[in-house]
Amino acid sequence: MPMQLLVNIDHIATLRNARGEGYPVPAQAAQICEQAGAAGIVFHLRGDRRHIMDHDLPELKKAVQGVLDFEMAATEEMIELLHQVQPEICTLVPEAREELTTEGGLHVAAIYEDFQNRVFPAIRSGAAGSKVEISLFVDPNPEDIQGAIELGSDAIELHTGTYANASTPSAAQAELNRLATAAKMAHAAGLKVNAGHGLNQKNLAPFLHTVPHLADISIGHALISEAVFHGLANTVKAYMTIIEQAKEEQR
Repeated sequence: MPMQLLVNIDHIATLRNARGEGYPVPAQAAQICEQAGAAGIVFHLRGDRRHIMDHDLPELKKAVQGVLDFEMAATEEMIELLHQVQPEICTLVPEAREELTTEGGLHVAAIYEDFQNRVFPAIRSGAAGSKVEISLFVDPNPEDIQGAIELGSDAIELHTGTYANASTPSAAQAELNRLATAAKMAHAAGLKVNAGHGLNQKNLAPFLHTVPHLADISIGHALISEAVFHGLANTVKAYMTIIEQAKEEQR
C-alpha cells in the first residue's frame, strides 16, 4: 500500500472552541485538505471534548470523501459513536485527562485481555463494525507489535513522537532504526503500517526514507500551525510534495 497523507484537523476545532463562535469549521478544513491532495482526515474525539465535538462527527462523515480515521480511547461511549460514524479506520489510543496531547503508545500487555475480550468484539459487532479497520497506536517496541499481531489488529500506527523530539542526530537515528525494525515486523505479519505524532516538514523526509512499508502518515499540529502563515491548501501541498518525492525515490 503506497504512502499517503492523512491530515489531523483537531486543532481547527481547538481554534473554534477558543471563542465558541462556530468557526473555523473542521468539516470545511477537511474538504480543503482533501482538495489539496490529502488522502483523508484524522480526528480524535476525546472524553473531555477539548477540540472535536460530537456534532462534528456527522459533518465530517458527510464531508470527507477519502479515508476517515477516528482516533479514540477504548471506552463504551466511543465504541457506540464509532458504530454511528462508520469511519474507514479507528485508531485506539491511550488517553489521560491531564495530558496536553497523546504522550505515547498503548502498552499492549497491560490492555491485552480487555481488548481481546471486550474492545475488539464490541468494535467488530454488527455489519458496520466488520468494515472498520482497527489500528493500535504503539511505540516501536517488539513486545507491543507482537501484542497487536496476536490481538488480530488490522494495522498499527507507530508513535513517532520520540523521533520527532530527539535532542541529537544520533538519538534521532537510533529511534529511526527502532521504527524501521517495528515496521518490518508488523508488515511481515500482514499488518498495515501507519505512523504519526510530531512529524513536520523538517523531520518527515528522513523518516520516510528510513522506515519501510508505510501507508497512512498522520500529521496534524505542525501542519495546522504552518497553515496559519502559509494557508491550509498550500501547506498540505508542501507535505504532499515531500511524500511524493519519497515515493518516487523508492520506485
